[in-house]
Amino acid sequence: MQIREVGNDSTLQKEFLMLPVRLYEGNPYWIRPLDKDVAEVFDAKKNKFFADGECIRWVVQDPRGQTVGRVAAFINHRTATKDNDQPTGGMGFFECVQDEAVAFLMFETCKKWLLARGMEAMDGPINFGERDQHWGLLIEGYDQEPLYGMGYHFQYYKDFFEKYGFMEYFKQLTFSVAIEEARCRAGMHPAVLERAERIYNTPGYEFRHIEKSKLAQYAEDFRVVYNKAWAGHLGVGDMSKEKAVAVMTRMKPILDEKLMWFGYYHDEPVAFFIMLPELNQVFKHMNGKLDWIGKLKFLYHKLLKTNTKAFGVIFGVTPEYQSKGVESAIAIAFTKLGWHPDFQYKDLELNWVGDFNVKMLRFSKMLGGVANKKHATYRFLFDRSKEFKRHKII
Repeated sequence: MQIREVGNDSTLQKEFLMLPVRLYEGNPYWIRPLDKDVAEVFDAKKNKFFADGECIRWVVQDPRGQTVGRVAAFINHRTATKDNDQPTGGMGFFECVQDEAVAFLMFETCKKWLLARGMEAMDGPINFGERDQHWGLLIEGYDQEPLYGMGYHFQYYKDFFEKYGFMEYFKQLTFSVAIEEARCRAGMHPAVLERAERIYNTPGYEFRHIEKSKLAQYAEDFRVVYNKAWAGHLGVGDMSKEKAVAVMTRMKPILDEKLMWFGYYHDEPVAFFIMLPELNQVFKHMNGKLDWIGKLKFLYHKLLKTNTKAFGVIFGVTPEYQSKGVESAIAIAFTKLGWHPDFQYKDLELNWVGDFNVKMLRFSKMLGGVANKKHATYRFLFDRSKEFKRHKII
């Protein structure tokens, strides 16, 4: 077997993209990611993480020249030591035939590359980017389609990681929540409605979905809540006004006004519940290509409203309004709209919730959420005598 750096070799770049297409051929649940989404992770002109990091990727080929594995390793120098007991790099985009020797060769190659750059541990499989994409190994839910940006993997990958010595740093749970009224009411804890009503009866609160014509205003409201609710957690930094506008602008072509909700107290933004149409329900028809044919397919499914699943991207309540019932009020404001029989979306899947986020886990279950998929982020300590610690609870 030979492991080869992909670099600028166009043939190997294509092999990196095509290996999973061959591996998962005939699998009814795997959805091919868009080629451009994967390629842009490794493009220094497109991926901002290259400004403070470095990345490499390889493919493994057998004696016949057939590609049997792929993997990437990377370092984000800004976060390598943040909240870690040791400098920690990452590995990801792991795909492999059912051969332990191939898997271990890739793990060892990543380890050596990271060691040479001063790292003492590696997390994986993760992304050279934000946590909302390509993060974690599927360990439960092999009979479920993946959400956009989330990985679908073979069951034997888990055995490879754990036998090599990776340990579970944290679990990532994906909750499915019914939107249709009967199913939603059946699963929801009564306390959610009670708390919501208490907030609705308190003067000063208002909950509304966005209007595209006022996107700049909502971008600023998003930034305010995000910086109070999320900045400082999990290595997340403050969001600038420019980035907030960029985030909203990027979502504009696909967003549905009725899926993005904000909560206010005396006109001050205090909460958001950001959802989008679940894109994989459209992208699964596009075979990884966003060429003109792919764009026509996307438009076709958008116009005919064939997608009935929404994706909960991010949920946030500013600290001073947490534990008051605001989270219930904004969820119920959306839910009551979704109970209309003509509402397009029938089911909602929430972006993964780490098992370290106890409050969000509890609330997801109170909404009637059922964890239909589980991923895991693993960590491998290079010094095998060092004490392993799971992700701290927030």
